[in-house]
Amino acid sequence: MREVIVAGVGITRFGKFLERNLKSLSEEAVSAALTDAGAQPHQVDQVFFGNAAAGLVTGQEMIRAEAALRNTGLDGKPMFNIENACASSSSAFHLAWLTIASGQAETALVIGCERLSHEDKRVSFEVFARAVDLEEPLPEGYQAGSGSLFMDLYAAKARKWMEATGGTREDFARVVVKSRRAAHLNPIAQFRNETTVEEVLASRMISDPLTLFMCSSIGDGAAAVLLCSDEFARKLEVKPVRVRASAIVTARTSGEREPVAVIASRKAYEIAGLGPQDLDVVELHDASAPAELIHYENIGLCEAGGAIGLLRSGATDIGGRVPVNPSGGLLSRGHPIGATGAAQIVELTQQLRGQCGPRQREGARVALAENNGGQLAGDSAVACVTILSV
Repeated sequence: MREVIVAGVGITRFGKFLERNLKSLSEEAVSAALTDAGAQPHQVDQVFFGNAAAGLVTGQEMIRAEAALRNTGLDGKPMFNIENACASSSSAFHLAWLTIASGQAETALVIGCERLSHEDKRVSFEVFARAVDLEEPLPEGYQAGSGSLFMDLYAAKARKWMEATGGTREDFARVVVKSRRAAHLNPIAQFRNETTVEEVLASRMISDPLTLFMCSSIGDGAAAVLLCSDEFARKLEVKPVRVRASAIVTARTSGEREPVAVIASRKAYEIAGLGPQDLDVVELHDASAPAELIHYENIGLCEAGGAIGLLRSGATDIGGRVPVNPSGGLLSRGHPIGATGAAQIVELTQQLRGQCGPRQREGARVALAENNGGQLAGDSAVACVTILSV
């Protein structure tokens, strides 16, 4: 397997943009990534396009990449449409990485793009309701009522986690305060106003114990990543960010079961020859505030039951030992689902290059991204973990 390099990254602002479409968002991200790498469209060998919801939101099916990218100069290139719930563009990244590592291409462009905004909010919420096995009974402890299936699912997990660990609503609020503080420093983030624990707790209840600020929002945006071989990177004269590992796991539905995030992170650590103690900065899937705390344990940042202490210590805040979601994460940077995985890679690449200004983790050399998607058998349906280094 050959070494694979992140040569260029690009990202749009995240937010609600009813006036924009997949073409507009994709074109901006692609142009930014190619410019960042000093590359031209004709130098791209293959294209991997991550999108989860266009079929439900806009009606565009089957040729999403071909339609969205027709004006980018990439027409005529091999294009692959990747749909894998919220892990669509991290799955696209994984396939692009494999393509270059195996010697099948010198370059591959990964795009994650989503427009979830719709004049009828019911259309947007319906997207998430389809990311489950529709024939599977809902898990024990689930209580409907918020209008958002996934926030009700996260609320059930949060209640279970609180009972097991002694965690509180205030701990979830602290995650949001940390997230908003980071997003305030990120010019592309959807929610940039800082907040307080009291304001988070006072925001509208969505699904007990989750208040509005504890839930990721509907949003639009795109991110792009140009991958290439080490030899091609030398031609571009870029500062190399190396892909040390990429691992994807889907949920087991029988037999011995561990959370997919645990298994995917373990595999990634094995591939990279690294461990959680080596990480300098992390982007993980905080679709709700408690999810961040749960994933601290899943990816090995702390022992089981240690997430509350880790959060309260400040170690995962900007300026801490291992900042988590310095972009603002899904809670504050935003969560246009098909773009989220690629957006994590953009942030971590910029962190490893030292380009993140006041939210920079000084001396960052190793970074990890963890991205989930869907719900199956009481767990995320899929988890993708990527490790990068300089």
